[in-house]
Amino acid sequence: MVIGFIGLGNMASAMIGGMLEKGLVQPSDVIGSDKSEEMTERAQNKYGITTTPDNEEVAKEADILFLAVKPIAFPEVIEEVKDVVRSDTIIVSIAAGRDLVYLREAFNRPSLKLIRCMPNTPALVMAGCTGVCPGQRVTDEDLDKVMKLLNAFGTASVVPERLMDVVVGISGSSPAYVFLFIEAMADAAVAGGMPRKQAYEFAAQAVMGSAKMVLETGMHPGQLKDMVCSPSGTTIDAVKVLEEKGFRAAVIDAVEACIEKSKDMAKR
Repeated sequence: MVIGFIGLGNMASAMIGGMLEKGLVQPSDVIGSDKSEEMTERAQNKYGITTTPDNEEVAKEADILFLAVKPIAFPEVIEEVKDVVRSDTIIVSIAAGRDLVYLREAFNRPSLKLIRCMPNTPALVMAGCTGVCPGQRVTDEDLDKVMKLLNAFGTASVVPERLMDVVVGISGSSPAYVFLFIEAMADAAVAGGMPRKQAYEFAAQAVMGSAKMVLETGMHPGQLKDMVCSPSGTTIDAVKVLEEKGFRAAVIDAVEACIEKSKDMAKR
């Protein structure tokens, strides 16, 4: 099975790295293209895969073809490869705002197997979270093949397409919100006298550990919060300030703004 990537940026690199690390594919099974010579050389040197500047070559050879370019580049790339991609090839898009209707109309090949997914940047450290939406022509066997690849660099879950914009808001873009939170906590620690490097380590470890508790205990986040808040303690005073500053409302508004932008992109 040949895995093709059109676009060899950070996300594609993370995906390829995970697939190789888990032993799901060998370097000889992967072919990728990118308009940047630097990107193709980096992927070839790092992973030992076959690279080419020719998108058509990748589209012709791939059994599973990942479109890993920016949304703005989709019209050009699809126009370039739509007549050469095989009918039995599974095409997987990782772009925000490019829904299955767009992909179907852009390729203008009703028989093509199309899957839309949205990974996030923690895939770079094998901790990604990917939402997956298969098109009508995709069989259970096709989906299973793709899910195994997507789970190689984190976790992947099937969602209805009506929720893909929500996936963008809660997962695809949310690492930026978390990084901002970590930076803010570290700034406060620095103001309190802690060295910057150590402050980032403490803040990041606290966030990682807290997330792990949610996932592994299955407890409601509110319960876990209550466990930290001792009567008349330090934590409840900090929580009070966050509530006074509208912390939760700001997060909800931010995620909603991201979702709306993703919906707007789909209309363009």
